[in-house]
Amino acid sequence: MPLRHHPETSLPPAARLHVRRASKRYGEERALDEAHLEVAAGEIHALVGENGAGKSTLIRLLAGVETPDMFDAALDGDVLDPSSPADAHAMGLRFVHQELNVVPALSVAENLFLGRPYPRHALGLIAWRRLHREARGVLERLGVTHIEPSTPMYELRPGDAMLVALARAFVTSDAHATPPRVYVFDEPTASLSRRETELLFRVIRELKMQNVSVLYVSHRMDEILELTDRITVLRDGSTVATVDTATTTRDALIHAMTGRTWQAFREPEPGEEGTANVTLHVQGLRNAHLEDVSLDLMAGEITVLTGLAGSGRSELLRALMGADPLEAGRVTLAGRTLIDAPRQRIDPHAAWRAGVAYVPEERRSEALWMSGDVRSNVLLPHLQRVTRFGMARRSLERREAAQWTERVDLRSRGLHQVVRELSGGNQQKVVFARALAASPRVLLLDEPTRGVDVGAKNEMYDLIRDAAARGTAILAVTSDLEEVFTLADRVLVLARGRLVLDARAATLDRAAILSASFDEGAVAA
Repeated sequence: MPLRHHPETSLPPAARLHVRRASKRYGEERALDEAHLEVAAGEIHALVGENGAGKSTLIRLLAGVETPDMFDAALDGDVLDPSSPADAHAMGLRFVHQELNVVPALSVAENLFLGRPYPRHALGLIAWRRLHREARGVLERLGVTHIEPSTPMYELRPGDAMLVALARAFVTSDAHATPPRVYVFDEPTASLSRRETELLFRVIRELKMQNVSVLYVSHRMDEILELTDRITVLRDGSTVATVDTATTTRDALIHAMTGRTWQAFREPEPGEEGTANVTLHVQGLRNAHLEDVSLDLMAGEITVLTGLAGSGRSELLRALMGADPLEAGRVTLAGRTLIDAPRQRIDPHAAWRAGVAYVPEERRSEALWMSGDVRSNVLLPHLQRVTRFGMARRSLERREAAQWTERVDLRSRGLHQVVRELSGGNQQKVVFARALAASPRVLLLDEPTRGVDVGAKNEMYDLIRDAAARGTAILAVTSDLEEVFTLADRVLVLARGRLVLDARAATLDRAAILSASFDEGAVAA
């Protein structure tokens, strides 16, 4: 779609992207209410707000994915009104969404050029060597040299898959297309290690030097304050503030986002450890990712597991759920043997029935039925409880689902709402509700606050503490050191698949955890 000159003449000359009166309703729910946003040329501009504040809806309007109720926008002074993602791309907008939107069965190279013509030989066959060569060049722009273009996407860990999704935004289209003018990044670092995040930041700063604008959406305040020039805050669908990053603070942003003051982080006080009994006993787990891992989880205690990307954090949780095979090791729950590898194994369904609940890192691909409603997603592992003689008992289903969605304070239009329509934070609450509905003895959490805002993060912390107070043994994986000290009674650190630290949180500091993470010597418990 060709660009047209915008009739207004009052736009600041430096304005690259200017949005006024952006509004969108879904039934009775107001997602955006005359929100406004201005991004200057060559500016790195943050868009922040709680889950459900309207950030994702605004991005979908910019991308041409949703039809607005009202949308008055300009790009370099020309009318911006994309009716499809292809329109937005033709106008010079590029999007990197929080959810990967990749085809797992296709290779890295095929995903990078998905939707664009693959290079072909004279006879029309795909020129695979050239495709892989061009894919390698795109990855190298991000500083990524360890991912082989021929690798199927399903073999990549979440961080590497996100790097591929990021790299796709930098694929050069045909020479006649409008060059990129605005890149929109939606929670791009949620699955990235610090090193990978630094690679991305380098590329973003290069875009700024080339006078390309960046709209950066993230819930990580340290990233916002480190990277951006200005910040726009959305609350309840409306713009409440736009500030210079250099003149604001974390607390001021949180207050603007929530309308209230949060005590966001709490370090456990000495003496809070308790005297709970062992609920889950793990002895000598070993597979391709783990090396002789032994640990105990106590009833009523929050154990936080951390370590660098690739240390085996997620793989340990998957092994405990029976999702990944073990070469050796024994796991007992309240004295009952669950796993005695390699002879006795368990599958995820049996683990749920035994009282082990799991919240995976990648909620869309590993946890949620995106086209299903809230009720179905909450009850998915618990159908035996709400059926009789194989027939669903609808009233009991509704009562059960309502109980647990109320417990997690889910913000939705009701149990009938399709999960895909929920914000990222509320999708995560659905996964939490499902786990808590099991009344588990053990709760395994993999990056439980990934991609959620400050308000929802604190609510999830309360849910985790409440579960512990009810006697559940909790093992939570996180890559966020602030979160470690917010939640942990006890801290475990993995490095290269080995458990190198097991200590009370009150005895540790950040340096001790980082030292153990880099395997510079384990810290004694």
